[in-house]
Amino acid sequence: MQPKAVVFDIGNVLIEWQPERFYDAVIGEDRRRAMFEAVDLHGMNERVDRGEHFADTIYAQAEATPEWRDEIRMWHDRWIEMASPVIDQSVRLMKALQSKGVPVFSLTNFGIESYDFAATYYPFLREFDRDFISGHMRVTKPNPNIYTLLEEGAGLSGADLVFTDDRAENIAAADARGWQTHLFEGPEGWAARLVGLGLLTEMEAA
Repeated sequence: MQPKAVVFDIGNVLIEWQPERFYDAVIGEDRRRAMFEAVDLHGMNERVDRGEHFADTIYAQAEATPEWRDEIRMWHDRWIEMASPVIDQSVRLMKALQSKGVPVFSLTNFGIESYDFAATYYPFLREFDRDFISGHMRVTKPNPNIYTLLEEGAGLSGADLVFTDDRAENIAAADARGWQTHLFEGPEGWAARLVGLGLLTEMEAA
């Protein structure tokens, strides 16, 4: 069945998101490993993704962990360096779909302020037909409620939707709702899937 809309995750689908890689380059792998063992930085980021204030949450964690204060503040102050670079072919696929009149939605774990900040660097983040951003929705993938909210907001469900995400647990949650899915491991595979669904030609997906 050909879907009626395409749903993109953002981190590691449209924009690379590798905080560990950033810290390895800035403070070295050994110190990065020690910091990530001492501080639940991904849990901190999860709170931002659920709608807590970007700067306030990170700075509070930094003040609560003074031995890593400067490094933790980088999660905010140098955030755009972590959320980079753009995965150019994925962006081309998004635009190719829209040029053919196929609605493209985001479904992303992303904070409110961090998303607005990212959009100043990556204008395509303002070009989705519908945005489903966890910070505004106050729930993150793979919680089933975020998928329900997208269905209700879009007026589509099940096989009407095809969704790509780089995390298997997020894909499994969409599978459970009957969505068509694709585990993103690179833009080439995603392009081939869109061609196979009849949404793009091979030339359009190149």
